[in-house]
Amino acid sequence: MSVMASDQGALSRRAEPPMIVDLRAATANDADALAEVFLRSRKELVACAPLAHPDDDVRQWIRGRLIPTGHVTVATVDDQVVGFIAAATKDCGWIEHLYLLPVWIDRGIGTRLLEHAQRQLASPIRLHTFQANERARRFYERRGFRAIAFGDGSRNEEKCPDVLYEWRAP
Repeated sequence: MSVMASDQGALSRRAEPPMIVDLRAATANDADALAEVFLRSRKELVACAPLAHPDDDVRQWIRGRLIPTGHVTVATVDDQVVGFIAAATKDCGWIEHLYLLPVWIDRGIGTRLLEHAQRQLASPIRLHTFQANERARRFYERRGFRAIAFGDGSRNEEKCPDVLYEWRAP
């Protein structure tokens, strides 16, 4: 699926042409790129919650467990993987992961990935993020997600306080 995303903020003031963002199902060939997105995003944007596993374990998990679920969508620009979303259906729809390379933040790609998942999953849709991750919290709240529970971190691997969000279709 191809979508147009216009640059926002300072980037929109430059005379740059709109970029083409392609969304597609992740394949085994994307494992290294997804690991790079995940690791860079977590280390640079979510420093409030240090990784619970070494980088090599994360790479193995992405290759051997995350991608094989079949519920991972990648966002590419000029054939470069710049972000991904992993969704699941359990007791309701779940966004399990949504990450972008830091240089691709604020360009509409995260919104496109989230909207894609919202079309695929039944309402309600839930997700967790860390309480200290204010940027992510603002992102989800601006898109209609509401905080429904706050945790002390005892139920996540990082042991960092988290917040459970929920979105319901209008």
